Amino acid sequence: MLELNALFDIQNDVVPWLLECRLTPLNENGESTSLSETELQVINVEKNGSVLYTWKGKKGTTCIGIYDPHNKQNKLLYIFDREVSLISCSVNMERTLLAVSILQFTQRGLPIETFRPVARCLTLLIEIHPVNNTKVLKAVDSHVRVQFLYPASDMKPFPESHLLVVSEDSCIEHIHISVVVEEGYRVMVQNPDRLPKDIVAEDFLWAQWDTQGQRLFYIVEKERNAVLMCIQFYPDRNHEMLLSFPLGFSLTATRLRLVNFGYNHFQEEEESSESLNLQVFTNHTGTMSVCYSHPVQNEQEFTYSVIFLHHGWRKTFTVSLEASECARISEPTFINIGYYIAVYMPGYFLHLINAQHPNLACHSLFLSGKDAKVKPWNHHRYILSLSDSLLDCQLGKMYEADLDPLLLMLFMRGSKLDCHQFAALHCAVLYLQSNSETEMQIIHWLCGLSVSGSFDLILEFILGTLYRKAISETNTMDKLLPYSSLLNWDGIRNLKGFWEELNRNVESMKNLESLHNPRYNNSSLRVIKTKLFSEMNVEDQRAIKHFRNILENAKKILSKVDTRCSEQQVVPLFQEEDCQQMVLIGLMVEKLKEHLLKYLHRVGKKMIDLIANNYVVNLLECIRQIVDKIWKKYGLNTHILCLSSREKVQSAEFVVFHMMSRVLEAAERLCLPLPPGYHTIHIILGVRCLPLHTLLHYIDHGVLHPTELFVTRLFKELDHSETSERFKFSIVTRIPESVGQKIYHLWDHPVSSSCIARNYVETLLRKLCTQQKSKDFFIREQTQFESEFLPLTYLARILTEMEDQALNPFEEQENVDAKFVEEVALKQTLILLGLENN
Repeated sequence: MLELNALFDIQNDVVPWLLECRLTPLNENGESTSLSETELQVINVEKNGSVLYTWKGKKGTTCIGIYDPHNKQNKLLYIFDREVSLISCSVNMERTLLAVSILQFTQRGLPIETFRPVARCLTLLIEIHPVNNTKVLKAVDSHVRVQFLYPASDMKPFPESHLLVVSEDSCIEHIHISVVVEEGYRVMVQNPDRLPKDIVAEDFLWAQWDTQGQRLFYIVEKERNAVLMCIQFYPDRNHEMLLSFPLGFSLTATRLRLVNFGYNHFQEEEESSESLNLQVFTNHTGTMSVCYSHPVQNEQEFTYSVIFLHHGWRKTFTVSLEASECARISEPTFINIGYYIAVYMPGYFLHLINAQHPNLACHSLFLSGKDAKVKPWNHHRYILSLSDSLLDCQLGKMYEADLDPLLLMLFMRGSKLDCHQFAALHCAVLYLQSNSETEMQIIHWLCGLSVSGSFDLILEFILGTLYRKAISETNTMDKLLPYSSLLNWDGIRNLKGFWEELNRNVESMKNLESLHNPRYNNSSLRVIKTKLFSEMNVEDQRAIKHFRNILENAKKILSKVDTRCSEQQVVPLFQEEDCQQMVLIGLMVEKLKEHLLKYLHRVGKKMIDLIANNYVVNLLECIRQIVDKIWKKYGLNTHILCLSSREKVQSAEFVVFHMMSRVLEAAERLCLPLPPGYHTIHIILGVRCLPLHTLLHYIDHGVLHPTELFVTRLFKELDHSETSERFKFSIVTRIPESVGQKIYHLWDHPVSSSCIARNYVETLLRKLCTQQKSKDFFIREQTQFESEFLPLTYLARILTEMEDQALNPFEEQENVDAKFVEEVALKQTLILLGLENN
């Protein structure tokens, strides 16, 4: 599932340069020789990705070089004129100063000056632009690490450098180094004997340097409780303590562990039960996760915890280990891969934890066996997990851990468990969907799934896609928009950058916990839509105005969809006006804006309008893409949408109809709007694929929706045979009244005539009610066609009088014989009264 992509290989990126420049020891023939793994070693990685390394040079010298991954060039920084044991090294951003820590040993392990005591570790500050003075910063018996601070990459060179000096006696010093430029190029330390420094941390048992964020994390013990502290260093001013967080456990470790302070090849750094295995991972979106493994109590189990500070969650996992051929190690490795945190025990398990949404366990993946294998991870070598990369310390290789698209898709397709399918789908949507080929593979996979699973994966695909697009535009949406259908939807300081985002996340969680329904709930549109149409029936002027505004919103959305549909589409969507879907589209835009306005006060109304509009546009485009890719997969064309076609129904049509039914079911679950034209295409496929009784059953239960365009085409394309007329009659008796009033005049049939007459009479009587109740009517002489039944005669005369005073409502469509309508109405009344034979 995970793959390690090579970022740096010391054998490929450094060795050829060393041999070319003849910087390695020479053999008897005067030729440069290759170096062993112990003679050429990576020692540190700086913020900009530059790799510091050391090797044994000519005539017993020790050299320090740097590799720049951006221009793929090497540079020699410094040469010691003797062999030294380098345990730590760092260079400032301008590459004018070099800080090193060396162990003072002779080859026999005796001190250099045997007759007087010397410090075991010497920390030096060296001017290297050009090589000039050397200043001793520290001389102690404990190991010391050094690390220069790096300002923001877009800042100009700063006249002052800052250096952290970390000693094993649990003390971290911050040294301020002012420099001056002499003779136009020579950079020298100003007042080297009086360098200002301050102690930033003491009495800690664990510390980690965040290279990218320039943050120092360390853990101290307060009242028998481990407390995580964080200091933020700034390029233009001093540092600031920004976090103090109790971790909820007591410290049992007795040995100091330093994380991301380079690699000390002269000290055993592999996992040890005496030190605390803990790492902090941060993300630019404001997530902060603390991962740590518990002391081993049982050789057959591992327990580890992850604290998600941005959510206020703590998750603890206990894993039972199965027998494995791999060598047993004492602790897992924590790896940061963006939105996920990987917990990896080589040969045993791989746990991918969704750090963005830790509250849903089904969004995470737990793999074992061959699924948990990470290539090219060697189980017998120690691989160091850095802030955003991995370092194979023995081989001098750096990797970036990432999800393997091929393995992820293979796992998703081969998974039998619903939870694995669910988690793999969200992982693929979040990481890989920007690739159109991957999107096609996901949709093809969804086509082959049964509907008996625990999750509606089509709905999850739609919501996940919308969520990914929304948060890519602005991070403020991550707490307000749904990312899964499993959610219960019935539910700053002046800081910049990461801390602003983290503070926003924490404050959001605190505020949202006290509020009801923080995430947008689209299901409420069902009730709102029903209420809106009922108000329209009573001709409420406010409702009519609201209705018009909703339709205007919908038209704006559809115009955006049209302009963004650049590629050739197979399915003819967005080519008709579907009033029901347009109302849903307009209502969704309206309610989404109202929802966002409750929580995003500082964003501004224009920005909220843009976010809401884009969200609905993306929804319609997502559904269109799903349907379009399904049609392309099975090779369907629009010629099958002809109702009078006599072609044999293909098996592909059944599959596409089934998939469109599933998409419809997913959308209706959350009352999501569909692209106009969807229902028409769906029911036409239903006509071709289903027997009549099944088709009518689907219509009665709301699976198929007879639209105005479908019924119109039904009347125009089908002939007047007995079978066709019966089919038309079955459909007409099931269409909504609003649709029927618009299309009855197209069908020359008694049922249609009867409906036209009833509607006409109803219209006249409604107009009568608006007139004065005491209005007198001229009573005409009785004709031979009138009934002797006085109530019927009176009704007929009222209708005649009203007809004389009103315009015919059918004149704009086509000419209707008013006398014929009257006679039909009277005939219907006689039938209802049982007087047709008199």
